[in-house]
This record gives sequence, C-alpha cells and structure tokens, in this order.
Amino acid sequence: MTLPTVSSASLADAGAPPTPVRLTDLSHGGGCGCKIAPGVLASLLARSAPMQVFPQLLVGNETADDAAVYKLNDTQALIATTDFFMPIVDDPFDFGRIAATNALSDVYAMGGTPILALAIVGMPVNTLPHATIARILEGGESVCAAAGIPLAGGHSIDSVEPIYGLVALGLVHPDRIKKNAGARPGDLLVLGKPLGVGILSAALKKGRLDAAGYRRMVDVTTRLNTPGIALSSIEGVHALTDVTGFGLLGHALEMCRGAGTRARIALSDVRWIDGVRDLAREGVVTGASGRNWAAYGDEVALADGLTAEAGALLTDPQTSGGLLVSVAPEALGAVMDVFAAAGFADASVIGEMLPAAAGPRVSVVA
Repeated sequence: MTLPTVSSASLADAGAPPTPVRLTDLSHGGGCGCKIAPGVLASLLARSAPMQVFPQLLVGNETADDAAVYKLNDTQALIATTDFFMPIVDDPFDFGRIAATNALSDVYAMGGTPILALAIVGMPVNTLPHATIARILEGGESVCAAAGIPLAGGHSIDSVEPIYGLVALGLVHPDRIKKNAGARPGDLLVLGKPLGVGILSAALKKGRLDAAGYRRMVDVTTRLNTPGIALSSIEGVHALTDVTGFGLLGHALEMCRGAGTRARIALSDVRWIDGVRDLAREGVVTGASGRNWAAYGDEVALADGLTAEAGALLTDPQTSGGLLVSVAPEALGAVMDVFAAAGFADASVIGEMLPAAAGPRVSVVA
C-alpha cells in the first residue's frame, strides 16, 4: 500500500483531539535497543538455507554487513537496506528524524549516496492522536529532504506499538564499496560520533534526562553520516560500518570476524556524549547492554582494573551511531579531514587492528 504525504492538520481533523501520550510508554524498548539480541539472531540465521548464488549480488548477509549491494553495471551498484524501530524519544517529530537518520546511515556506511526512501509505518491508530502520527512522518520527511532524496511512498499498518523507519536505496561505484570485512592488521580504528545514546534514552524513560542532555542526544542521533560518501574514495579505508544496536564492541567484533583479525580499543580514547559516564556510574543502563555482553562477552578481554561500568558503556546500544572506520595509518589524515569538513568534531582514533591470534578477538585497555 502506498503511503501518501499528508499534513498534521488533515490527520488531526480526522481523529480525536490530542491527548498527552508518551511515545516511549507505548513501546517495550526504544531505538536500536529493540534489536533481537546478537546470540538469538545468530541462532535464527544459522537455520536459514544456504543462499543461492547470484553473480550480481556483491554484498549479501554472509558478513552481517550494513546493506545489500547489487551490481547494475560497470559503474553503478545499488545499495538496499531497511531499518525501523520503536520510539526512543517522546517528541514525535524527533522520533521520525532519528529513525530516518538511522536508516539512511546504512547507505553511507557502505560508501554510498542515498537516492530514494520509502516509509515503514506501524501505529496504534486508536491510541495515538493522528496529529502525533503525522508529526512522526514529517520528521522522517525532513531528514530525507536534508539528504536530498525523495520519500516516495511506503507501507503502513495498525500495530500495538509505534514503529517507524525507512527502506533506503543508494548508489555506489562497484569498486568503491566499503564492506565491514576488509580490515587489515595495522589499520587504525576511527569512530565518527561520541557514544552513549542508549544510556541517555534509558535516562529519558526514567525521567532522569534534563533538557540539555536531551538536546545532546537528538543532535547526535539526527546527524547524517554523510562522511561515508567521501570515505569511499579513499584507498586506505579498508572497512567501514556504523555502530548501532550491538554497541561498539559488537560492531568491532563483526569487523574482526569478517577480516580474520583482532582489535585493540583504548577506553581513554573513546569519546562520550556529555553526561553519559556519570549516568553509567549511577547505574543507568539498558537491558540491551546486558544482552549484548551475554552474546559476545567471551570474545572480549577487558584489562585489569576496568569496572562493570566500562563494559556497560562499550556494549551500550547506539541508535544512529557513528561510522567506524578501519584505515591504513598513511590515510588517517585524509579520513580525519573528511570528518572535520562535515562538522564531526568528536571523530577520533580509538584503537587498532591486529593480526589473528588465539584468544579474545577484541581487547580493551584503559
């Protein structure tokens, strides 16, 4: 079913008058923290039949990459991805913006340029004011406009919990695709955004996030990962992904598994959204963080002296998180220039890739 563009006023006229309904009260989780736990997902996918070979399919689900990529011709490959979730904030316009930014990130994380999006909408239409639903859609439309692409339709259903997201399509030159599996020993790891979105969203749901903290969270989660386009043309960029629901450690592990490498991450070099570390020390964490650690903690070695707080921070599920780049040292300057030109002041080197060896795939030092 095609989803037409509508105005808040027309929907408000058709429904009940607005009532104070918190979006986050209608969902059992929020943002990318809603993802199926990594261990459960791996078990489900292990039961899938082997995929038929399609020569034009350049990227499928073999390395848990960010999107599928299908070769159209010698100079164009189509990137296709979808992402949707339940509310991470109560403001409907911000929810739409965050969900749309997060969905488009997977195109940028493959080194591509978005060209088109479709909306995925599931709403409790008898619970939420229609004007509220319209504002969610408008938030998504505003992000697509900022990305320079049409939101050309979509599909909607009546659901128990609010759900919003996008199908996103993009283009990339077949020789410039940036998978998450190309890292090489000796590469440096660069993270484009500060971490802590999951902790801030947990604080919001508990009524412990002030207005300044909310603004910081929305600023990070609505910043399009446009540097991915320019990073695709840098030869020394060997692997690229974005940090979302599985946390920094989970997505670093995906890089290591795909490339057959190890990684070392320096906790002191990781940037955090202001206020996040204080909240973590006070025990404000998400349930998804614990599920993430249960799924892959045996592949991680925390240095002596690192507390449970460090583990909670590094497994914190990010929504619309930053790009994670594995880059040769000689190309680091070019990568940092790309982030700086796009206004990503918090981009920083957080670790390095190491040769394969026995033991944990990722080690965290103080």
